[in-house]
Amino acid sequence: MRSLTMHLKILIAVLVVLGISVTAYQIFVLGIPVTEDATDDLWNIDAKVEFVANAKDPVKVQMFVPPLSRDFVSLNESFISNNYGVSVNRIDGNRKVTWSARRAKGNQTLYYRLVLTKRYSGEKVKVKGPTFRDSIAVEGPEKIAAEALLAPIRQHSADVETFISEAIKRTNNLNDDNVKLLLAGDPSTPHKAKIVELLLSIAHVPVEKVHTLRLVADQPQTPELWLRSFNGNDWLYFNPETGEQGLPSDRLLWWTGDENLITVDGGKKAAVTFSLNNSEMNAIRLAKLTDENTDANFLEYSLYGLPLQTQQTFMIMVMIPIGVLVILILRNLIGLQTLGTFTPVLIALAFRETQLGFGIVLFTVITALGLSLRSYLEHLKLQMLPRLSVVLTFVVVLIAAISLFSHKLGLERGLSVALFPMVILTMTIERLSITWEERGGGHAMKVAIGTLFAASLAHIIMSVPELIYFVFTFPAILLILVGFMLAMGRYRGYRLTELVRFKAFLKADS
Repeated sequence: MRSLTMHLKILIAVLVVLGISVTAYQIFVLGIPVTEDATDDLWNIDAKVEFVANAKDPVKVQMFVPPLSRDFVSLNESFISNNYGVSVNRIDGNRKVTWSARRAKGNQTLYYRLVLTKRYSGEKVKVKGPTFRDSIAVEGPEKIAAEALLAPIRQHSADVETFISEAIKRTNNLNDDNVKLLLAGDPSTPHKAKIVELLLSIAHVPVEKVHTLRLVADQPQTPELWLRSFNGNDWLYFNPETGEQGLPSDRLLWWTGDENLITVDGGKKAAVTFSLNNSEMNAIRLAKLTDENTDANFLEYSLYGLPLQTQQTFMIMVMIPIGVLVILILRNLIGLQTLGTFTPVLIALAFRETQLGFGIVLFTVITALGLSLRSYLEHLKLQMLPRLSVVLTFVVVLIAAISLFSHKLGLERGLSVALFPMVILTMTIERLSITWEERGGGHAMKVAIGTLFAASLAHIIMSVPELIYFVFTFPAILLILVGFMLAMGRYRGYRLTELVRFKAFLKADS
């Protein structure tokens, strides 16, 4: 007996831990929203390209576009132009769009439009990069100044990350004579980044320039320069002005390297204007769209991967254990008497079609009339099978009559009674009549009211939209319910109704 108890405890613990672990993985790792109302940002980015084309020359416009390999995924990408050919190529980790035309004249306008959202993937995209680089050749005073700066940088750093941060901070100290010499009167951010790259190359630390766009709606945007270095596992991003590590989550990497954003052959006065706006979309729908546009398979092994019609069926099925749990608590903890465990749950499912109020009236009317017929058939001394057949037929006729009269009276709700489980009603009538005979009318009425109350409560809980969404999205929660049900199987304590029943004995003992 002791080994059986231990076995049960281990089984319960395994089920609960497994259910909690899977659910936590879905929420915290995969990022599945806990509520159906949860929304995520959807960003719309427009890049407007303007230039003046030469009348006699072919036109070729090249512009970097986001590689979308970090934390974002594209839902839609379009290149809007008039009489231009369009091609997109990948070059050294960048993506570059090329617009080309044989002839163009005057002011030209091209558009690049991108719709993106956060990447829904539990696994980070694997990246690779250089971990060593050759030194940039430098001679004379510049070499001496660079080596003078590197000495304290090495002294105040412990690894690659702190080395880069210290190099950036030293380069931004404009009061240092060595920095002044290297900057040569140009304290702009791109030139500072060039000096940082020089210092790091002498130490054989690879670094590259990255140009990002800040995702802020309704504000003018220009690409922002950052630096990054590969530490063997991931890219480390650094602010070239402060040395602070970590690219903010609202930054979109647009391109890397020293090249300009746009180049125009056969034209002049090229300019790119960015405009951004964001909207919100249901998080689960957005996750589905993300799956369709990536290889993440975010929802491949979830119930959302089923056909839509099958999903609707499973939304009902996964709530049956919830209804069973309600009945279990009502019976084992509270002591409510019902016609078994599954009969109230099935009646609760029927209330989905008839609605609660009309369903209660229908249940009461049909059960009362069925009991009357069952009482009459008892006097005829019929066997059980013919008796059940007659009651079932009577229920069908009664439901058809109610549907017909409801339609004539304009009560369309009455048409839904055809979906009411006739077999369940028939068995309910039969079991109530047996209870009436064996335990009396009062007990039968108590059981009938208890069944109706339990079914109504189960229906209310099973119809909560937030609960339906949560159980359907995180079905592993059912393992926790199974664990609780197993624990309830060993409960031998008093029920609440029994405390009231035996209250007199307590008074007598005192």
